[in-house]
Amino acid sequence: MEKSSISLAGVFPPIPTPFDDDGNISFPALVANLERWHHFALAGYVISGSNGEGPYLTADERIALFEAARPAIPRDRLLIAGTGCESTRETIALTCRAAAAGADAALVVTPHYYAAKMTADLLVRHYQAVADASPIPILIYNVPKFTHVNVDPAAIARAAQHPNIVGMKDTSGDITQLAYTIRLAGPGFQLLAGSAGFFFAALALGAVGGILALANIAPLQSLEIYRLFKVGAWDQAADLQRRMIPVNSAITARFDIAGLKAALEMLGYYGGPVRPPLAGLTAGERGALRTILVEGGILP
Repeated sequence: MEKSSISLAGVFPPIPTPFDDDGNISFPALVANLERWHHFALAGYVISGSNGEGPYLTADERIALFEAARPAIPRDRLLIAGTGCESTRETIALTCRAAAAGADAALVVTPHYYAAKMTADLLVRHYQAVADASPIPILIYNVPKFTHVNVDPAAIARAAQHPNIVGMKDTSGDITQLAYTIRLAGPGFQLLAGSAGFFFAALALGAVGGILALANIAPLQSLEIYRLFKVGAWDQAADLQRRMIPVNSAITARFDIAGLKAALEMLGYYGGPVRPPLAGLTAGERGALRTILVEGGILP
């Protein structure tokens, strides 16, 4: 098997899952949001990831999201499906169903419930087994903030030898680890920054793009960092990167998914409620978020 030729270059928003007031997925809202994001030169969309409240979705809900989104996404943009589950067996099953629903690639989070047992050898075997069975390319998803499992660069380099493991989303924020991973994994393995907080730095070290929560509410700014980097305007790219850090922190670390959905609503997208046990923002938190968005130039 030859290495997949799929390109992960560019900016991908990990889109939130729109729920209605009864807690069900609002498919019209999903399509309406996608149609607005299509106006920007995004490389594609990640669906059912962390920002999509993937862990709170049933397998059937995930598949329904992929099936509803695929016809609404132009064929020149990727649909990356979050399919990681705790067991290898379930991950394979969901990944195959996602492929049948039209996904172009699968983002597979590290198993983590038995975190102490997730050795490098075990994780490599897990990803190799999923890649063997998957009809679509696989991306490793390293997000120790949530999983408390970190895949070390040597293990990633071993997994990257598989022709169907094409890249990785790294949300660790460890720039040294990111650089080491790119060096060890070698040409052909595509690393994506997992947060806008270190997007420019990741690009400078060899990342091909980013899966950025910020791109949901600030696609122009996210794409501009990428464009400025590509044309060599590094001072301007770094300046914009610095200006976006408070905004990015607000919708990730500080207010998290509820903040991201609230920000979408302030911008005229559909945000909607989060799924319990998560809770929405208080009035005071919404006010603080609005101030940050104004200061960052996202809201007038």
